[in-house]
Amino acid sequence: MLPDLIITGGQIADGSGNKPFTADLAIKDGRILEIGTIEVKENMPRLDATGLLIAPGFIDIHSHSDFTLLVDPRAVSSVSQGVTLEVVGNCGHGCAPILDPELVKSNIYGYREDYGLNWQSMAQYLERLEQAQPAVNALSLVPNGNLRLAAAGLVDRPSNPDELAHMKKLLQQGLEEGAFGYSTGLEYGAERACPEEEIAVLCRISSSAGGFYATHTRNRQGEARETIAEAIRTATVADTPLQISHISVVARLVDDGGWAVSQALDQVETARQSGLDVGFDMHTRLFGTTNLSAALPPWALEGERAEIAARLKSPSTRSDLKAYPSIITALARGDWSRIVLCDSKAHPEFSRQSIAEIAQTLRVEPFDAIYNLLLDEIDDLHGLMIIALSYREQDLRRAFEHPACMIGSDATALAPDGPLADSTFHGAYTWAAWFFRYFVRDTQTLSAAEAIRRLTSLPASRLNLKDRGLIQPNAWADLAIFDPQTFGERGTTFEPNQTAVGMVHVLVNGVLTVENGELSGKHGGQVLRLV
Repeated sequence: MLPDLIITGGQIADGSGNKPFTADLAIKDGRILEIGTIEVKENMPRLDATGLLIAPGFIDIHSHSDFTLLVDPRAVSSVSQGVTLEVVGNCGHGCAPILDPELVKSNIYGYREDYGLNWQSMAQYLERLEQAQPAVNALSLVPNGNLRLAAAGLVDRPSNPDELAHMKKLLQQGLEEGAFGYSTGLEYGAERACPEEEIAVLCRISSSAGGFYATHTRNRQGEARETIAEAIRTATVADTPLQISHISVVARLVDDGGWAVSQALDQVETARQSGLDVGFDMHTRLFGTTNLSAALPPWALEGERAEIAARLKSPSTRSDLKAYPSIITALARGDWSRIVLCDSKAHPEFSRQSIAEIAQTLRVEPFDAIYNLLLDEIDDLHGLMIIALSYREQDLRRAFEHPACMIGSDATALAPDGPLADSTFHGAYTWAAWFFRYFVRDTQTLSAAEAIRRLTSLPASRLNLKDRGLIQPNAWADLAIFDPQTFGERGTTFEPNQTAVGMVHVLVNGVLTVENGELSGKHGGQVLRLV
């Protein structure tokens, strides 16, 4: 059996964490056929990897590319970092199920009015994703925010029995149609009122289908210990594998962020020792990021744009809005210089300024500055993004250094040209490259093999994928081939849309997607379904 491609001359870091070794790879029908010393016959397709490291393709365990992969399936920001698989549907946000398209728009990162929503079920969404022919593999969780919006609408209370029954039915359907599990975003408006018992009921549905539970935890100010404890209690009661999303958020809940992260890791270790399958991931930003519209309660987003605008203009309604304890107020912690506006189309003069600075310029209170900004962007209400200067590097390193820590982008796949050229999501272009550069080369905290394990076989084990995340015979040929001395990020906080450097070749299911540092134009991505 002649291979379709032979890769020669490289050092293989197989994803296990073991020391790299020199070997050739033969690829046939999208899978790894052979590893070893392979005779290259005349006219046999060959890729020279001399001086390069060959790793399994990187797995983004926490992505928000649900919609951007439809808009621009090239996923340039991802493949330029060696990413070959993205897990979407995180933080209770996502593209399915959808009952009322108007309601769900605020729950989809990267949503664009000009692309629309013409599907309802998870099956229909995954089919749409397949039709887009993405450059990366993708799989989805069922997001709790979508379940709540479909069953109860924009309410700020627990679901009633009929609504919960509807959510259970929709979740079961999404899992049967291929979703890998269930996610929550308990800090966001659509889900803030979901009680622990409600989540546990839904987690049992996911567990019985073979899925896992990923949670953006509740994150109440001053409750760093309780936010992790609730996640562990819920997973224990539901007997479900648990993935704590971007565990570092606990560092912003108390003054001593280092203590908050340490106690979170201690709780994880205790739970693991008691037999619970619990893991966690980290994004690589030293700040948080979300939509500015997250400052509004669910009821403020009801109706057409004119109705929302009327609320934002009303002095009496603004008084009610100011009492809402949103994720934005939690990130600010009373200091509005922490909240920095990203690029604004309506007010470019305010781009990259803090809410405190903008409020001073407008001579209004910070909340009124927020409502004014949203009002002036009413046609793209959820497009305004903020960054929150919430973390210290020394606090976050404790989690990164833990051997169970997976790494995720917590961002959308983007491209510096094409329909997403003007879109920004911090971390999109930098997350994997920064992680490798910082922890392997700059601080030498991790070996190259260990860093690669965190990006490959560790998340693959969470997803229970037996044929991805490792370089072994019959595994899918998802491969990242790069120069370990130069692989790194170029994007910065205020110039984020710059592709990484040092990634030479990327294969997705055997398809050469990046060749000699350039996009080949070929896409080999598959949409994976839980079976």
